[in-house]
Amino acid sequence: MTSALPFDDFRNLLATLPPADTAAEARVRALFAKVDKPKGSLGRIEDIAAWLAAWSGRAPPAVNRPLVAIFAGNHGVARHGISPRPVAATANAVELCAAGGAAVNQICIANDLGLKVFDLALHIPTADITEDAALDERGCAATMAFGMEAIAGGTDLLCLGDLGVGNSTVAATLFAALFGGKGADWVGSGSGADASMRVRKAEVVDAALAFHGTGLRDPLEALRRVGGREFAAIAGAILAARTQKIPVLLDGLVATAAAAALHAADATALDHCLLASLSPEPAHARAAERLGLRPLLDLGVSHGEGAGAALAAGLVKAAALTASGMAAALH
Repeated sequence: MTSALPFDDFRNLLATLPPADTAAEARVRALFAKVDKPKGSLGRIEDIAAWLAAWSGRAPPAVNRPLVAIFAGNHGVARHGISPRPVAATANAVELCAAGGAAVNQICIANDLGLKVFDLALHIPTADITEDAALDERGCAATMAFGMEAIAGGTDLLCLGDLGVGNSTVAATLFAALFGGKGADWVGSGSGADASMRVRKAEVVDAALAFHGTGLRDPLEALRRVGGREFAAIAGAILAARTQKIPVLLDGLVATAAAAALHAADATALDHCLLASLSPEPAHARAAERLGLRPLLDLGVSHGEGAGAALAAGLVKAAALTASGMAAALH
């Protein structure tokens, strides 16, 4: 038996999440109402600006220090042949980001975004979730705490992404644990799995669900048992952002799965988050609907590494500037 103590701080955070600044949100909506334009003519731009105000407490909102944070982890379950890519590809992708040659680097340059990439002990994959918990409770809590440090140094828009060979299967397992269903309901092609590999992925999910059984009923337990380090770190970063009044953009399948564990623990835990981009994985659309997350973009991007969130950050920055520029024009 593991002690419940390592998770206590996170359970307390989830029980005391700060609410939205509804007054700031109302000021932004009133601003748009005063401008000489057709009512609601800017569509979701108005909603995004109001959301920024609500969760940053600033009206009109501003995005001056946006950050893309990418968490990279490796998974013991990858030994079952659930990805066409070798495990070494995770470290290679981290190195490419560090060298400035990844897609996300170019998107960050285009949208003037900061970028941090976190190597989460890539040389030590998590345990195989079909026969053990991915992490022990202390290790999961420590990784969540590490993820919380992503906002150290300051940011006013946090964009969360991931890297990890095999982590679409891990995400499918976490979705099945939280929402129900079997492996076949949640797995997809990931980074290019063919039909036979998709069958294997579904079998791995089912084996993990059977092994952990009732241990998956608690959302934080599900996160540690069938998640991974990048999932835990993303969950921690989401919580830290909430406590510091930082709006969050979630990128893709893995960030959504990590967020789903928090949502299962508290239905308001993701109110400061928007889903940046919808992955082509069919499970992603279903999970997003269950979580009440409507994507800002649907460009067929399944690249990972926070690319979708970095793209959506440009839209969010435009919404903030639209609100602030119109506010200035009224005075």
